[in-house]
This record gives sequence, C-alpha cells and structure tokens, in this order.
Amino acid sequence: MKRVALLLAAAAALSAQQIRLDLDRLASRARNAVDISLNRSTLQLAARFLDGSDPDEARVKKLVAALDGIYIRSFEFKRDGEWSSPDLDAVRAQLKSPEWSRIVGYRGEDEGETAEVYVRTSEQKVTGVVILTAEPREFTVVNIAGPVDLDTLADLSGHFGVPKLEPPKK
Repeated sequence: MKRVALLLAAAAALSAQQIRLDLDRLASRARNAVDISLNRSTLQLAARFLDGSDPDEARVKKLVAALDGIYIRSFEFKRDGEWSSPDLDAVRAQLKSPEWSRIVGYRGEDEGETAEVYVRTSEQKVTGVVILTAEPREFTVVNIAGPVDLDTLADLSGHFGVPKLEPPKK
C-alpha cells in the first residue's frame, strides 16, 4: 500500500512538471548542480513566509498561489564545452507547437550565451513557462508549471530558486 501511495505521489509530481528534465548526464560532469522541485504544496508552504504587507512579496505570493510547481535544473562547469548543442536540443524538442511557443530568443555569439523563453498555452491562457539559459560554463532550465500571468512573471525573479532576471548590460 505504501508503494502505491509513493507511486501516485511521484506521478502527481511528474504531471505538474511539464517537460522531462532528464539531465543526469550533465549533473555528473558539473562542478555545481542545482535540482529544485517545488510542487504545489511545497510552494504554498514557502509562500507562507512571504510578507503579505510588502507589495512585492504580496504579488509573488498571489502568483505562487495558482502555480502547480517550479522545477529548476542548473549546472556550472569547470571548463567550456562540458555541455553540447544536443543537450540543449533535447530540451527544445519537448517545446514544440501547438502547445508551446517560443516568445524570446537571444544568442550572443561573442560570449557564447543563449537564452530562450517558451510559453505553454491552453484555451488562450498561459499554463506554463520554460526558461533556457546557456553559457559556455553554465546550463539552466526553469519550468514554471500552472497558470502564469506574464505581466507578473518578473516578480518571481530571485524567489523560489528562479534566477534573478536583470536587464542586459550596456
């Protein structure tokens, strides 16, 4: 009976995570690896520690209340070339139309940086966001599962393991 309950809990967690983040091969080569899996109940618990009287934290608390989960895999490597284009393509392959659309794409050839933002829509509502960032020595995938208001998405920046989003350097 315990096994059935564990399997059901694992299935629920995987259904909230909208893409498969099977990046263990990268984790084995990384100097630093981060694996954050916050399902709905964990997010609700964490949101309790936000100050509702602070306007910024109140917006984050409201956004998090509707989410199904936040899933982050991030790797930092000692040398360039520890990850390859096929690693990035394996994640991109899961982000195809009609369910997913790329809304932002950035490629900096000089620095070897790539950043992409994909949204998942259902019935004309955003039901998920995936952020991919890659640099020669870093590789990060963020999946925010559940209804997301894109206007307030930036409020998650710097909270719950979501990287701090900063404007490009001039």
